[in-house]
Amino acid sequence: MKHTIALVDDDRNILTSVSIALEAEGFEVRAYKDGAEAFAGIAARPPDLAILDIKMPRMDGMELLNRIRGKSRLPVIFLTSKDDEIDEVLGLRMGADDYITKPFSQRLLIERIRSVLRRAEAEAAGPAADTVIARGALVMDPDRHRCTWHDEPVQLTVTEFLILQSLAQRPGHVKSRDQLMDAAYGENVYVDDRTIDSHIKRLRKKFKSVDAGFDKIETLYGIGYRYAEN
Repeated sequence: MKHTIALVDDDRNILTSVSIALEAEGFEVRAYKDGAEAFAGIAARPPDLAILDIKMPRMDGMELLNRIRGKSRLPVIFLTSKDDEIDEVLGLRMGADDYITKPFSQRLLIERIRSVLRRAEAEAAGPAADTVIARGALVMDPDRHRCTWHDEPVQLTVTEFLILQSLAQRPGHVKSRDQLMDAAYGENVYVDDRTIDSHIKRLRKKFKSVDAGFDKIETLYGIGYRYAEN
């Protein structure tokens, strides 16, 4: 089945280039140049997923997401400026499913879209208890993309969730950066080591905001990372 993507950005170059890339991958794309136009279009013809730029005229991505969430659980990926962590955190708390920073690889965006769509379809199919990962205070439900620490929710992007899941599946076992890249991005997408390090840093920061003593993600310098056994 061909999935429909709503692409919302006031940059015409992004609208054109991303639309071409997505259509080449078999997606149907509906492009909108601002939030107000997008909200009307999404309400009239709901897509399977929306990609929203945060900073737009007439109605920005945050307001558009808020209005969408008032009506549906449509999967949403944010496009955000590099290092704009405030937008990322606020967007995830408001109900965005993932984010990607500009400038971005179109191939990476396509992989994120597929990951979010798979997760949405799994959630619609209902929970599968045997997929839940419980490691002491950590509980991860991949089908519902839910993560808690001492019963407190931790808002993670798709990439962060997949990295943590890879580590938590085998506590005490070291995962190289290449292995974490494959877990989070797939074998056909390349990102450099610093990208994985950045995700680990963000993971630690998010857990420490819930528990200042969080220390379960361990660094083995020159080797990789592991989830502590005890």
